[in-house]
Amino acid sequence: MNRNILILLTFVGLIGILSGCEKDETKVVLSTNPVAPTLTVPDLTLERANGNDMVVFTGTPVKPGFVASTNYFLEACAQGNNFKDSILILTDKQDAQMKISVSDLNSLLLKSFPADQVSTLDFRIRAVLVQDAGTGVKPPTYVSETQTADVTLYGLPRLDLLNSGMDQKIESALGDGSYTGLVKLDPNNPFTLKDPDANVVYGGSGGNLVVDGSGIAADQAGWYQLDANTNDLTYDLNPHMIGVIGDFNGWSAPDTKMDYNPEGDYWHVTVDLTPGGIKFRMNDSWSDGINLGIGDADHPEYTLDNLWNNGSSQNIPISSAGSYSIKLYIGTSTYKCTITKN
Repeated sequence: MNRNILILLTFVGLIGILSGCEKDETKVVLSTNPVAPTLTVPDLTLERANGNDMVVFTGTPVKPGFVASTNYFLEACAQGNNFKDSILILTDKQDAQMKISVSDLNSLLLKSFPADQVSTLDFRIRAVLVQDAGTGVKPPTYVSETQTADVTLYGLPRLDLLNSGMDQKIESALGDGSYTGLVKLDPNNPFTLKDPDANVVYGGSGGNLVVDGSGIAADQAGWYQLDANTNDLTYDLNPHMIGVIGDFNGWSAPDTKMDYNPEGDYWHVTVDLTPGGIKFRMNDSWSDGINLGIGDADHPEYTLDNLWNNGSSQNIPISSAGSYSIKLYIGTSTYKCTITKN
């Protein structure tokens, strides 16, 4: 047989074999009986003397019926509120031991519940599977049974800001003379700090506190991180101004500054946006600790409910022009935001 004819027949035969094969497809099938995570809540009688101790919430992993990466969210709310106004306590890649210090948990819950009395709270673990980007499938979510527990919070020693233009305070999580908090200041309103328990007023300058000293003035109007220590009589005042930047302002400073709500522990602003993208940052800088966006194809777990604080984070898309109300939550280990068109 002619060699060229033999090669042709061999090729045709190979095509026939391949055409007769069924395409092998690997499919991920969700189990009809997935096992939700579980949660065990520890004793939550919190005491200032134990502020540095760790509170450990334990659980078991979700079992959806296949191997998948999972983000776990530990949430709390007032008893019977069905997590409509939930407090995000922690997020982690695993739920076996979710840890938070006594002082951090106390400070977080004090934003919504009273000090020095018992409150009854509901707790749960919400498990969200990580899906590949572009699938068009909403990541499956599994929720543990609600666990109800009594929580006793302790009140924090505080320093009240006098003459700042609004009621403000900084607090000591451990009651050790070290105070901290976010405060809104105006250069035209130099402030002093009053210890209401000891009835002592502190002023100062240059980082040094002085009993009955002159008022402390900020360099510019806006939000600041104020730290004060009444043991060594020092203070530190640093700008803490969260802003929105994006196509709407040409990605140029000054950013549109957000205001802070201490009770809700979130930043908020109403701003006119254009089609394109936005991100969040601090003090008009990409290198001051906040560079918030969403994930890319390699990091689909970063969404508006789990923002990515990284220089590689992607712009948050804005599809149409208009006025938007934005809320940004950055007081916990998970950053998240809501962007609502007015």
